[in-house]
Amino acid sequence: MTLLPLFILLLLIFSCKSDDLLTPSKPLLPGDKLLSNGGVFALGFFSLENSTTNSYLGIWYHNIPEREYVWVANRDNPITSSLSGKLVLTNSSDLVLSDSKGRILWTTGNNVTTGGDGAVALLLDTGNFILQSQNFTQIWQSFDQPTDTILPGFKLWANYKTHTAVRLVAWKDFQDPSTGKFILSRDPRTGFQILIWREASLYWRSGLWSSATASDNNGYIWSQIVDDGEEIYSTYNTGNSSRITHWKLDYTGDLILRSWNNQSWEPLFKRPDDGCRH
Repeated sequence: MTLLPLFILLLLIFSCKSDDLLTPSKPLLPGDKLLSNGGVFALGFFSLENSTTNSYLGIWYHNIPEREYVWVANRDNPITSSLSGKLVLTNSSDLVLSDSKGRILWTTGNNVTTGGDGAVALLLDTGNFILQSQNFTQIWQSFDQPTDTILPGFKLWANYKTHTAVRLVAWKDFQDPSTGKFILSRDPRTGFQILIWREASLYWRSGLWSSATASDNNGYIWSQIVDDGEEIYSTYNTGNSSRITHWKLDYTGDLILRSWNNQSWEPLFKRPDDGCRH
């Protein structure tokens, strides 16, 4: 009789499969998906309506009927034709996406030895896909390699000592996630302006933004700027936790703050409507 409670406990542990985790012993295959703990985001394979022969690995809102992709791993290397894809976490702590012929289409390229099965990849309710070691040290995150979308909590940073900055790159068009013409970043020289480039030409720049915080008139959306003397970043959030929003760099070059109104994506702000268009 004393073994029964232990048996039940072990049964519960092994039956409670974590749907937000990827481990070396648990690859992601077509038809599989990771769900963040609160069910906000999903990660898996998808195809677009106009090109069902190509498939991609991406992240989207799980409970919104209008599919909206916020991150795409292999945007310029789709899985083609009748081939299938597989995402694995290697023992060298790399995420590797390959097709059924063994061709590598995307990888994190960390090459950090964690000693066997210690590393895990985790999809968070923020939409961030992170890779961490067994001692919870973060090795890689999708927020450092964004596609075209800024989610709440994402840091739009620039290091004006090294003149580097994180970049968003728009889709090529509405149904093609490959690299488009428009690129957004903070000014890597000073960090106080946001720039949009059209290929090699400056398309738009914001005014100087140096205040610590800013918000809309209703206080629903607020932004914060942090400057440590070497790196500057801005991040935004929503005062209403139930409000689903994101900034999107559209393939037309517009930067749009969008909110889900339970029926469709509603534009709240649009840039460029101020600053300097070139």
